[in-house]
Amino acid sequence: MDNQTVVAPHIEDNVPIPENAKKALPDLSPQEELEARTNTIKMLADIQDEAIEPSKENMKEAEVLAEEMMANPELKPDFGNYPNETIAFLAGMVAQTSHMVAKDLADIKLTVLNGLLQEAYSAKSSRERITALKAVGEIDGVDAFKKKTEITHINQSGEELEKELMKTINELKGKVVRTTEIIDVEDVEVDDD
Repeated sequence: MDNQTVVAPHIEDNVPIPENAKKALPDLSPQEELEARTNTIKMLADIQDEAIEPSKENMKEAEVLAEEMMANPELKPDFGNYPNETIAFLAGMVAQTSHMVAKDLADIKLTVLNGLLQEAYSAKSSRERITALKAVGEIDGVDAFKKKTEITHINQSGEELEKELMKTINELKGKVVRTTEIIDVEDVEVDDD
């Protein structure tokens, strides 16, 4: 009564098998690795219907790690040495900090824009007004001085393209002939009235 079915994956020839899971993974930045680990931790917690509740010790550990990462951007921590709760709390801190930085940068940009507009409207000379307005025009998003190039892609057959090129060449030939006509000045009559 041995009716078991064995399913074995097809393994291609000449494909090296990594020594361990770590060597099989792509090289990730600390932020990418933290995000991947956090997504895995959350998924496993959701599957098991468990809450991830970091202790004060986990929180302190995450804060120390975050400070080290900010002090040394080249640092590549071994996240595998930390408990899931520490990693989850660290990921939350990183996400919150990133959001605050983005919001702060948007606020700074708006403050700069408003300040420059105020300077432009209250300037005593046209030179000061122009300088302030030029600075406003150079702000990303305003882009008053950016040159834009529009490219139109037209799909044509070789025959259609050849006809169009010949038409353009013939038009240019006519213009070249017309613009190179020589007028003999001696034949021109001038009235002295």
